[in-house]
Amino acid sequence: QVQLVESGGGLAQPGGSLRLSCEASGFTFSEYSIAWVRRLPGKGLELVSGITSDGSNTRYLNSVKDRFTISRDNAKNMVYLQMSSLKPEDTGVYYCNADQYFFRVVSGRASYWGQGTQVTVSS
Repeated sequence: QVQLVESGGGLAQPGGSLRLSCEASGFTFSEYSIAWVRRLPGKGLELVSGITSDGSNTRYLNSVKDRFTISRDNAKNMVYLQMSSLKPEDTGVYYCNADQYFFRVVSGRASYWGQGTQVTVSS
């Protein structure tokens, strides 16, 4: 059974940091690209960041470049999103998703999705 379980969300102050984690199981993790996608309040989904199966290529939403860093540990079946200099506009539900094809995870067409974790940035 494929599972993607996000954790690490919560409340942060503007300028603060959070690290999101995504634990994968039920598929050959090292063969899959992973992305973090978020749903902002009252808006649709947007890609935050994606990483290829071997970690050699990454992509970021322009508004999070230089603030967020995606990484993965294939030995642990884990993907991380280190978020720094958080802004209130980063508030939303963050989802981890996976697909064998990078173009699918970065276009919102991934095969597997997690349940999401809430990130709230507020003073």
